[in-house]
Amino acid sequence: MGKVIGGMKCVKYLLFVFNFIFWLMGSFVLAVGLWLRFDPETVSLLSGDKAPDTFFIGVYILIGAGSLVMLVGFFGCCGAVRESQCLLGSFFACLLIIFGSELAAGVFGFLNKDKIIKDIQNFYTKTYNENNNSTMIVSYQKVLNCCGTTASPCPDSEPDIKDCVAGIQDFFNSKLYIIGYVGIGIAGVMIIGMIFSMVLCCAIRNSREVI
Repeated sequence: MGKVIGGMKCVKYLLFVFNFIFWLMGSFVLAVGLWLRFDPETVSLLSGDKAPDTFFIGVYILIGAGSLVMLVGFFGCCGAVRESQCLLGSFFACLLIIFGSELAAGVFGFLNKDKIIKDIQNFYTKTYNENNNSTMIVSYQKVLNCCGTTASPCPDSEPDIKDCVAGIQDFFNSKLYIIGYVGIGIAGVMIIGMIFSMVLCCAIRNSREVI
């Protein structure tokens, strides 16, 4: 079996190092996704029976993509060390799938940001109008440090306490930006991995043809 030599050997080890970093990034994406999904503050705001679940769709995409990135990063390391065209080809194909998933999560977070926030605001306002002393409303006010709504502010609240409609917008804006930036950022890094894997695959094929 032909082995890559010269500059391609450097590409081989660069690909190995890249995939190890890639595996670490997959762990990071998975950790961010799990944090967003099980963050006590977020869960307490979206745990109602009729609470909108749109926010968690982007989170589930991140969790799935992060898990795949970890797995693919491991196989990418094996493919680089063994100089296996099969493993590297599978690695490239999986990168394309994960690239689409991460990009989808990022785009989803940015494009649906206003809709997700609006749905949660409507859910809060409806619940508040039905019973402004319910457990759900108390949870919102405690987590967001807010009170009332824009149309019905709390009469005895502190002057610097904002209404919960504005508090929801600030809180979920920050969460959705995390989904967007992480998704698009990791997708960009994957492009480098696909380029490295293509170059190494071509080098391995050419070396075997020569022999």
